[in-house]
Amino acid sequence: MSADFSTWARHQRERVEAALADWVSADAPASLGVAMRYAALGGGKRLRALLVLAAAEAVQGNADAALRAACAVELIHAYSLVHDDMPCMDDDVLRRGKPTVHVKFGQAQALLAGDALQALAFECLLPVGPQVPAAMQAALARLLARAAGAQGMAGGQAIDLASVGKPLSEAELRHMHQLKTGALLQASVAMGVACAPQVLPAAAQAALHDFGAAVGLAFQVVDDILDVTGDAQALGKTAGKDAQADKPTYVSLLGLAPAQALAERLRTQAHSALDASGLREVGALHALADQVVQRTH
Repeated sequence: MSADFSTWARHQRERVEAALADWVSADAPASLGVAMRYAALGGGKRLRALLVLAAAEAVQGNADAALRAACAVELIHAYSLVHDDMPCMDDDVLRRGKPTVHVKFGQAQALLAGDALQALAFECLLPVGPQVPAAMQAALARLLARAAGAQGMAGGQAIDLASVGKPLSEAELRHMHQLKTGALLQASVAMGVACAPQVLPAAAQAALHDFGAAVGLAFQVVDDILDVTGDAQALGKTAGKDAQADKPTYVSLLGLAPAQALAERLRTQAHSALDASGLREVGALHALADQVVQRTH
């Protein structure tokens, strides 16, 4: 499975990268397109895109819709990183091993690039023509909008900024991360499922929902761990930023070893959810759950 998954993941990343290169045009006015391409192309694990595509395969979904959804979540993720790195947010200078967008192009251009990437994400989901049914387009756009907005990523970031220097309970920290990071990862799975040609049985829907929730939270727990145990060269971003900023994390709240144990429990929950789904083509989803917890950057 490891070799098969590696081949599958490499192929899917190449498809996503090629589609993004086509859709993120360099010809936007005043070099805006150059900043957009700098932010969106040639970097990152493409985990969210892989989750969309793996979930779509599990439900034998519409291939065109799945590729568009995979690119859309990556564009939303890219926009969020551009804005999160700015001085008014996390004030970071390194992302994916290179200068952040505001360092490279200036704050105003970075702000506009993020805005434009967010708009482009929804344009990708709403093609003209019969290849993606209108109801499927609407469902995908609704899932992505909710995951990115006040009840998802943006809301979680607001809690994060308001929590600097403040003690949070485990429940409060979990809620923050479920919104800030988990919502978009969970939406990636849900968007893949939404590409299905027909409604799934309720048990399968619930199992895939539980899988997405477990993977989404596990990703942030591991992120907190790597902020302590990793180094900037491996991570491609500044290590130790959370502790320097006095931000609450799973490591600061629970300790390193308990945080690592939590990540393993979440991985087990993700695998159990897939086993309960009744779906056969879930090997890539199993492998992605392992990748989330085992990653080193």
